Amino acid sequence: MVDRVRIDKWLWAARFFKTRSLATDAISKNRIRIDGQRIKPSRMVLVGDVVQIEKTPYEFVVTVLALNDQRRPAVEAQELYEETAESRLARQRLSDRLRSDRTVHAGLAGDGRPSKKQRRQIIRFQNQNDPPGSEPDD
Repeated sequence: MVDRVRIDKWLWAARFFKTRSLATDAISKNRIRIDGQRIKPSRMVLVGDVVQIEKTPYEFVVTVLALNDQRRPAVEAQELYEETAESRLARQRLSDRLRSDRTVHAGLAGDGRPSKKQRRQIIRFQNQNDPPGSEPDD
């Protein structure tokens, strides 16, 4: 383990971002803050720092527990930080809301254009109240 690590390297090692360049872009766009302050990618992160990470649509608030400058397996990466209970609860609520919104929207919108079979069923349904003997114009 090391005693000081650049924040972009730590975010990559903690598996918040797939590449260091993605972590650097997020920092440049002010989506990463340490102790509520804007930072640069070269900022050194220390044990005990509180890091706020915005990854649309979620926001993580984590406390740095350990430092590592190498990307390790996910189980080891999770030992580098501890997420606050409030952050975890807020993410769970947002996830539940997004999931319910998606199911409601999918129920209303369907799966895009109707298939040929579905189109025929729609036409049959629309023509149920027509008088007998009248055929649809094709």
